[in-house]
Amino acid sequence: MRVLITGGAGFLGSHLAEHFLSQGHKVIAMDNLLTGRMENISALFKSRDFEFVKCDVTNYISVRGKLDAVLHFASPASPIDYAHFPIPTLKVGALGTHKALGLAKDKKAVFLLASTSEVYGDPDVNPQPETYWGNVNPIGPRGVYDEAKRFAEAMTMAYHRFHRMPVRIVRIFNTYGPRMRKEDGRAVPNFIMQALKNRPLTVYGKGNQTRSLCYVSDLVEGIDKLLHSDINTPVNIGNPRELTILKIARTIRKLTGSKSRIIHKPLPVDDPQVRRPDIALAKSRLKWSPQVSLDQGLSKTIDHFKRSQ
Repeated sequence: MRVLITGGAGFLGSHLAEHFLSQGHKVIAMDNLLTGRMENISALFKSRDFEFVKCDVTNYISVRGKLDAVLHFASPASPIDYAHFPIPTLKVGALGTHKALGLAKDKKAVFLLASTSEVYGDPDVNPQPETYWGNVNPIGPRGVYDEAKRFAEAMTMAYHRFHRMPVRIVRIFNTYGPRMRKEDGRAVPNFIMQALKNRPLTVYGKGNQTRSLCYVSDLVEGIDKLLHSDINTPVNIGNPRELTILKIARTIRKLTGSKSRIIHKPLPVDDPQVRRPDIALAKSRLKWSPQVSLDQGLSKTIDHFKRSQ
C-alpha cells in the first residue's frame, strides 16, 4: 500500500509510520509540527519508502500519485495542548478532516479517522460501548477537543453515507509509550518525569478518577486490523483494565525506584471521572485485544524517558 498519515510526526503518527514501513508499505507523513517533532521520525528517513511533507492540513492538501489509505491523526491531543491551541484544535477537527476526506475520496482510498474516548465526555455509563452517545460539555475548556472529534466523526459518516466511501473510525483510549513528550501534560509522562527527578507526583483531586492505559504497540496493531476490516462505524481500541490515577502514580513510583511523595491539587474542570472501553466489538470483529502488561509497557516507557533526559 501507499499510505498517508496526517500528524505523522506525532506520538501515534510516528509509531504508525514505523509500523507500516516494517510491513513493506510506502508511507507519507504529513505534519505542521505544531505538536509533532522531527526527532520522532528521523530514523525513518533511512527508508526509501518514507516521505515527509510539512503541511497544515487545514489548508489545501495535495499528494501526487495513488493512495490506498488516508489516516487522519493530525490534532493536538493532550489537555495542555488544546488549552494552548484551542482554535487550531477545532480547525483540524473540522477543516482538516474535510480536506483529508476530500483527498481520500479523490484517490479512492480508505479513510481512517483517529477519534477518541473523549467523545464520551464524563460518562455516566461504564464501561463505554460504541453505542453510548456521551456526556460532553460543549462550552467547557475541554470542549474544543471533544467537539472537534465528534464533528469529525459526523463528517466522516456523512462522506460514507453520501459518497459511499469506505471509512474507519477508531476511538482511541488512553495510550502511552516511547515518544510521548516530556511536557505532554498527561498523567503517564508527568508522573515519570517527576519520579525520575524525585519531585512530588502531582495527582489532581483525590486520584480516584480512572483511566485505562493501552501500550502504543497494542494500539497500532488494533488500528492496522481496523484499517483492513470492513467496519465503517466507530470501534473502541483500548485496554479495558481500569486503574485509578493514584494507582498509576504509585506503580510508576515503584518501577522507577523513586522516593517522590504524592501531592494533591484541585481537579481540572470537566476532568472525566471514569474511562474504560468496552472492547467487545474489537474482540469479536477484529480478533484484537491488548497484549502488553502495565508493568511491561511502563518499564519500556520509563527507559525511553531515561535515555532522553
